[in-house]
Amino acid sequence: MVTALAACGGENGAGGSQPDDGKITLGFAQVGAESGWRTANTKSIQDSAKAAGIDLQFSDAQQKQENQIKAIRSYITQKVDVIAFSPVVESGWDTVLKEAKDAKIPVILTDRAIDSPDTTLYKTFIGSDFVLEGKKAGEWLVGEYQGKPEPVNIVELQGTTGSAPANDRKSGFADVIKADPKFKIVASQTGEFTRAKGKEVMDAFLKANKDIDVLYAHNDDMGLGAIEAIEGAGLKPGVDIKIITVDAVKDGMQALADGKINYIVECSPLLGPQLMELVEKVVAGESVPERVLTEETAFNQEQAKAALPNRQY
Repeated sequence: MVTALAACGGENGAGGSQPDDGKITLGFAQVGAESGWRTANTKSIQDSAKAAGIDLQFSDAQQKQENQIKAIRSYITQKVDVIAFSPVVESGWDTVLKEAKDAKIPVILTDRAIDSPDTTLYKTFIGSDFVLEGKKAGEWLVGEYQGKPEPVNIVELQGTTGSAPANDRKSGFADVIKADPKFKIVASQTGEFTRAKGKEVMDAFLKANKDIDVLYAHNDDMGLGAIEAIEGAGLKPGVDIKIITVDAVKDGMQALADGKINYIVECSPLLGPQLMELVEKVVAGESVPERVLTEETAFNQEQAKAALPNRQY
Protein backbone atom coordinates (compact mmCIF):
# COMPACT_ATOMS: atom_id res chain seq x y z
CA MET A 1 0.00 0.00 0.00
CA VAL A 2 1.47 3.30 -1.05
CA THR A 3 1.16 6.11 1.46
CA ALA A 4 1.43 9.81 0.70
CA LEU A 5 1.52 13.29 2.12
CA ALA A 6 -0.70 15.76 0.29
CA ALA A 7 -2.40 19.09 0.50
CA CYS A 8 -4.89 20.14 1.31
CA GLY A 9 -1.64 25.19 -2.81
CA GLY A 10 6.71 27.48 -11.01
CA GLU A 11 8.20 27.34 -13.75
CA ASN A 12 6.71 28.18 -17.11
CA GLY A 13 5.23 26.18 -19.89
CA ALA A 14 4.74 22.60 -20.90
CA GLY A 15 6.86 23.02 -23.98
CA GLY A 16 9.41 20.64 -25.43
CA SER A 17 9.11 16.99 -26.37
CA GLN A 18 9.73 13.74 -24.60
CA PRO A 19 13.42 12.82 -24.62
CA ASP A 20 14.22 9.38 -26.01
CA ASP A 21 16.66 8.38 -23.28
CA GLY A 22 14.68 5.69 -21.45
CA LYS A 23 13.75 8.06 -18.62
CA ILE A 24 10.16 8.38 -17.43
CA THR A 25 8.60 11.68 -18.50
CA LEU A 26 5.99 13.18 -16.18
CA GLY A 27 3.80 16.09 -17.26
CA PHE A 28 2.66 18.01 -14.19
CA ALA A 29 0.04 20.78 -14.40
CA GLN A 30 0.16 22.81 -11.18
CA VAL A 31 -2.66 25.07 -9.95
CA GLY A 32 -0.39 28.08 -9.59
CA ALA A 33 1.68 29.78 -6.90
CA GLU A 34 -1.15 31.29 -4.89
CA SER A 35 0.16 30.47 -1.42
CA GLY A 36 3.12 29.38 0.66
CA TRP A 37 1.57 25.90 0.69
CA ARG A 38 1.54 25.70 -3.11
CA THR A 39 5.12 26.94 -3.39
CA ALA A 40 6.25 24.19 -0.99
CA ASN A 41 4.18 21.65 -2.94
CA THR A 42 5.83 22.66 -6.23
CA LYS A 43 9.33 22.48 -4.75
CA SER A 44 8.62 19.02 -3.32
CA ILE A 45 7.49 17.76 -6.75
CA GLN A 46 10.43 19.32 -8.63
CA ASP A 47 13.05 18.12 -6.13
CA SER A 48 11.55 14.60 -5.95
CA ALA A 49 11.43 14.22 -9.75
CA LYS A 50 15.10 15.19 -9.96
CA ALA A 51 16.03 12.76 -7.18
CA ALA A 52 14.10 9.93 -8.87
CA GLY A 53 15.63 10.61 -12.29
CA ILE A 54 12.22 11.46 -13.76
CA ASP A 55 12.04 14.05 -16.54
CA LEU A 56 9.50 16.64 -15.31
CA GLN A 57 7.57 18.81 -17.74
CA PHE A 58 6.04 21.44 -15.45
CA SER A 59 3.36 24.06 -16.04
CA ASP A 60 1.83 26.74 -13.81
CA ALA A 61 -1.88 27.32 -14.56
CA GLN A 62 -2.06 30.62 -12.64
CA GLN A 63 -5.31 29.34 -11.07
CA LYS A 64 -7.09 29.08 -14.44
CA GLN A 65 -8.71 25.83 -15.54
CA GLU A 66 -8.28 26.64 -19.24
CA ASN A 67 -4.51 26.86 -18.70
CA GLN A 68 -4.44 23.42 -17.06
CA ILE A 69 -6.49 21.89 -19.87
CA LYS A 70 -4.12 23.42 -22.43
CA ALA A 71 -1.11 22.03 -20.52
CA ILE A 72 -2.65 18.54 -20.33
CA ARG A 73 -3.33 18.60 -24.09
CA SER A 74 0.28 19.64 -24.64
CA TYR A 75 1.46 16.67 -22.55
CA ILE A 76 -0.76 14.35 -24.63
CA THR A 77 0.83 15.73 -27.82
CA GLN A 78 4.30 15.22 -26.32
CA LYS A 79 3.38 11.60 -25.50
CA VAL A 80 4.62 11.84 -21.91
CA ASP A 81 4.51 8.64 -19.86
CA VAL A 82 2.26 9.97 -17.06
CA ILE A 83 0.20 13.12 -16.51
CA ALA A 84 -0.38 14.42 -12.97
CA PHE A 85 -2.23 17.54 -11.96
CA SER A 86 -3.86 19.32 -9.04
CA PRO A 87 -7.25 20.46 -10.42
CA VAL A 88 -8.10 24.15 -10.07
CA VAL A 89 -11.80 23.23 -9.71
CA GLU A 90 -13.67 19.92 -9.40
CA SER A 91 -15.80 20.00 -12.57
CA GLY A 92 -15.16 20.06 -16.31
CA TRP A 93 -12.35 17.54 -16.77
CA ASP A 94 -14.04 14.62 -18.55
CA THR A 95 -13.27 15.65 -22.14
CA VAL A 96 -9.54 16.26 -21.74
CA LEU A 97 -9.06 13.19 -19.50
CA LYS A 98 -10.83 11.02 -22.09
CA GLU A 99 -8.29 12.33 -24.60
CA ALA A 100 -5.47 11.22 -22.27
CA LYS A 101 -7.14 7.82 -21.78
CA ASP A 102 -7.52 7.37 -25.55
CA ALA A 103 -3.82 8.19 -25.90
CA LYS A 104 -3.11 5.51 -23.26
CA ILE A 105 -1.45 8.03 -20.93
CA PRO A 106 -2.27 7.32 -17.26
CA VAL A 107 -3.37 10.24 -15.10
CA ILE A 108 -2.75 10.81 -11.37
CA LEU A 109 -4.75 13.40 -9.41
CA THR A 110 -2.76 15.17 -6.71
CA ASP A 111 -4.01 17.18 -3.75
CA ARG A 112 -7.51 17.85 -5.16
CA ALA A 113 -10.25 15.55 -6.46
CA ILE A 114 -12.56 15.89 -9.46
CA ASP A 115 -16.29 15.19 -9.44
CA SER A 116 -16.43 12.97 -12.55
CA PRO A 117 -18.46 9.77 -12.07
CA ASP A 118 -16.03 8.02 -14.46
CA THR A 119 -13.21 6.88 -12.17
CA THR A 120 -11.47 5.10 -15.06
CA LEU A 121 -10.22 8.52 -16.24
CA TYR A 122 -7.44 8.47 -13.63
CA LYS A 123 -5.34 5.77 -11.96
CA THR A 124 -5.23 7.15 -8.43
CA PHE A 125 -5.78 10.23 -6.31
CA ILE A 126 -3.24 11.34 -3.69
CA GLY A 127 -4.83 13.82 -1.35
CA SER A 128 -5.87 14.90 2.10
CA ASP A 129 -9.35 14.43 3.50
CA PHE A 130 -10.52 18.04 3.24
CA VAL A 131 -13.88 17.27 4.87
CA LEU A 132 -12.01 15.90 7.90
CA GLU A 133 -9.90 19.07 7.99
CA GLY A 134 -13.09 21.17 8.17
CA LYS A 135 -14.45 18.90 10.90
CA LYS A 136 -11.26 19.25 12.97
CA ALA A 137 -11.61 23.04 12.74
CA GLY A 138 -15.25 22.82 13.84
CA GLU A 139 -14.46 20.44 16.69
CA TRP A 140 -11.84 22.80 18.11
CA LEU A 141 -14.35 25.66 17.97
CA VAL A 142 -17.07 23.63 19.71
CA GLY A 143 -14.60 22.69 22.46
CA GLU A 144 -13.39 26.27 22.86
CA TYR A 145 -16.92 27.56 23.49
CA GLN A 146 -18.20 24.59 25.47
CA GLY A 147 -20.42 25.71 28.36
CA LYS A 148 -20.69 29.26 27.00
CA PRO A 149 -24.31 29.96 25.96
CA GLU A 150 -23.73 33.33 24.24
CA PRO A 151 -24.02 33.52 20.43
CA VAL A 152 -20.78 33.02 18.46
CA ASN A 153 -20.60 35.04 15.24
CA ILE A 154 -18.29 33.46 12.66
CA VAL A 155 -16.93 34.83 9.37
CA GLU A 156 -15.49 32.43 6.82
CA LEU A 157 -12.81 33.01 4.20
CA GLN A 158 -13.38 30.30 1.60
CA GLY A 159 -10.81 28.97 -0.85
CA THR A 160 -11.11 29.17 -4.64
CA THR A 161 -14.77 28.87 -5.65
CA GLY A 162 -15.56 25.38 -6.96
CA SER A 163 -12.30 23.83 -5.72
CA ALA A 164 -12.36 20.59 -3.71
CA PRO A 165 -10.66 22.04 -0.62
CA ALA A 166 -13.04 25.02 -0.50
CA ASN A 167 -16.14 22.85 -0.92
CA ASP A 168 -15.03 20.19 1.55
CA ARG A 169 -13.50 22.40 4.24
CA LYS A 170 -16.71 24.43 4.24
CA SER A 171 -19.01 21.38 4.48
CA GLY A 172 -16.94 19.60 7.15
CA PHE A 173 -16.89 22.70 9.37
CA ALA A 174 -20.62 23.41 8.87
CA ASP A 175 -21.45 19.79 9.65
CA VAL A 176 -19.88 19.99 13.10
CA ILE A 177 -21.14 23.41 14.23
CA LYS A 178 -24.74 22.96 13.00
CA ALA A 179 -25.61 20.89 16.10
CA ASP A 180 -25.45 24.03 18.28
CA PRO A 181 -27.53 27.06 17.17
CA LYS A 182 -25.28 29.49 19.07
CA PHE A 183 -22.73 29.13 16.24
CA LYS A 184 -23.74 31.40 13.37
CA ILE A 185 -21.80 32.04 10.15
CA VAL A 186 -22.64 35.71 9.55
CA ALA A 187 -20.53 36.11 6.38
CA SER A 188 -18.79 33.70 4.02
CA GLN A 189 -16.87 34.68 0.90
CA THR A 190 -13.95 33.47 -1.20
CA GLY A 191 -10.52 34.87 -0.48
CA GLU A 192 -9.10 32.81 -3.40
CA PHE A 193 -6.48 31.20 -1.12
CA THR A 194 -4.34 34.39 -1.32
CA ARG A 195 -3.06 36.69 1.40
CA ALA A 196 -4.01 39.88 -0.48
CA LYS A 197 -7.59 38.75 -1.09
CA GLY A 198 -7.88 37.50 2.49
CA LYS A 199 -7.02 40.99 3.74
CA GLU A 200 -9.42 42.64 1.28
CA VAL A 201 -12.39 40.42 2.18
CA MET A 202 -11.70 40.61 5.93
CA ASP A 203 -11.68 44.42 5.63
CA ALA A 204 -15.15 44.19 4.10
CA PHE A 205 -16.35 41.73 6.78
CA LEU A 206 -15.21 44.10 9.55
CA LYS A 207 -17.01 47.06 7.98
CA ALA A 208 -20.25 45.12 7.47
CA ASN A 209 -20.34 43.23 10.81
CA LYS A 210 -19.99 45.01 14.14
CA ASP A 211 -19.62 41.84 16.19
CA ILE A 212 -17.26 39.11 14.90
CA ASP A 213 -16.08 36.48 17.38
CA VAL A 214 -14.34 33.96 15.12
CA LEU A 215 -12.64 33.81 11.71
CA TYR A 216 -12.41 30.45 9.94
CA ALA A 217 -10.01 30.69 6.97
CA HIS A 218 -9.60 27.78 4.55
CA ASN A 219 -5.83 28.35 4.42
CA ASP A 220 -3.07 30.09 6.37
CA ASP A 221 -2.37 32.73 3.72
CA MET A 222 -5.92 34.11 3.80
CA GLY A 223 -5.76 34.04 7.60
CA LEU A 224 -2.49 35.99 7.56
CA GLY A 225 -4.03 38.60 5.25
CA ALA A 226 -7.04 38.81 7.56
CA ILE A 227 -4.72 39.42 10.55
CA GLU A 228 -3.47 42.58 8.79
CA ALA A 229 -7.06 43.75 8.36
CA ILE A 230 -7.94 42.97 11.99
CA GLU A 231 -4.89 44.85 13.30
CA GLY A 232 -5.67 47.71 10.92
CA ALA A 233 -9.11 47.96 12.53
CA GLY A 234 -7.49 48.35 15.97
CA LEU A 235 -8.39 44.82 17.12
CA LYS A 236 -6.18 42.07 18.51
CA PRO A 237 -6.11 38.88 16.36
CA GLY A 238 -6.33 35.71 18.42
CA VAL A 239 -7.92 37.62 21.30
CA ASP A 240 -10.68 39.96 20.06
CA ILE A 241 -11.30 37.63 17.13
CA LYS A 242 -10.30 33.97 17.45
CA ILE A 243 -8.75 32.59 14.24
CA ILE A 244 -8.75 29.04 12.85
CA THR A 245 -6.86 28.24 9.63
CA VAL A 246 -5.80 25.20 7.58
CA ASP A 247 -2.32 24.25 6.21
CA ALA A 248 0.38 24.80 8.90
CA VAL A 249 2.98 26.48 6.69
CA LYS A 250 5.82 28.25 8.52
CA ASP A 251 4.29 31.75 8.41
CA GLY A 252 1.01 30.43 9.75
CA MET A 253 2.74 28.43 12.46
CA GLN A 254 4.73 31.51 13.50
CA ALA A 255 1.50 33.52 13.81
CA LEU A 256 0.04 30.65 15.85
CA ALA A 257 3.08 30.58 18.15
CA ASP A 258 2.81 34.38 18.48
CA GLY A 259 -0.82 34.09 19.63
CA LYS A 260 -2.33 35.76 16.54
CA ILE A 261 -3.91 32.49 15.33
CA ASN A 262 -5.59 30.12 17.80
CA TYR A 263 -5.64 26.78 15.95
CA ILE A 264 -4.30 25.35 12.68
CA VAL A 265 -5.35 22.09 11.02
CA GLU A 266 -2.41 20.61 9.11
CA CYS A 267 -2.43 19.92 5.37
CA SER A 268 1.03 18.80 4.23
CA PRO A 269 2.32 19.84 0.79
CA LEU A 270 5.28 17.43 0.71
CA LEU A 271 3.77 14.81 -1.60
CA GLY A 272 6.64 14.74 -4.13
CA PRO A 273 8.42 11.52 -3.06
CA GLN A 274 5.18 9.52 -2.89
CA LEU A 275 3.99 10.92 -6.23
CA MET A 276 7.21 9.76 -7.93
CA GLU A 277 6.77 6.31 -6.36
CA LEU A 278 3.25 6.12 -7.82
CA VAL A 279 4.48 7.33 -11.23
CA GLU A 280 7.10 4.55 -11.32
CA LYS A 281 4.53 1.90 -10.31
CA VAL A 282 2.00 3.06 -12.93
CA VAL A 283 4.63 3.04 -15.71
CA ALA A 284 5.73 -0.46 -14.63
CA GLY A 285 2.12 -1.65 -14.88
CA GLU A 286 1.85 -2.34 -11.16
CA SER A 287 -1.46 -1.87 -9.37
CA VAL A 288 -1.89 1.20 -7.16
CA PRO A 289 -4.67 2.03 -4.69
CA GLU A 290 -7.48 4.20 -6.06
CA ARG A 291 -7.21 6.59 -3.11
CA VAL A 292 -4.07 7.49 -1.19
CA LEU A 293 -4.81 9.35 2.04
CA THR A 294 -2.32 11.22 4.13
CA GLU A 295 -2.25 11.30 7.91
CA GLU A 296 -2.10 14.81 9.32
CA THR A 297 -2.40 16.52 12.66
CA ALA A 298 -3.46 19.90 14.07
CA PHE A 299 -1.70 22.47 16.25
CA ASN A 300 -2.59 24.76 19.13
CA GLN A 301 -0.30 27.63 20.15
CA GLU A 302 1.97 25.60 22.45
CA GLN A 303 2.30 22.77 19.92
CA ALA A 304 3.26 25.29 17.22
CA LYS A 305 6.10 26.63 19.39
CA ALA A 306 7.42 23.07 19.80
CA ALA A 307 7.11 22.19 16.08
CA LEU A 308 8.47 25.40 14.51
CA PRO A 309 12.23 24.77 14.90
CA ASN A 310 12.03 21.65 12.69
CA ARG A 311 9.37 22.85 10.24
CA GLN A 312 10.34 22.11 6.63
CA TYR A 313 7.85 24.43 4.94
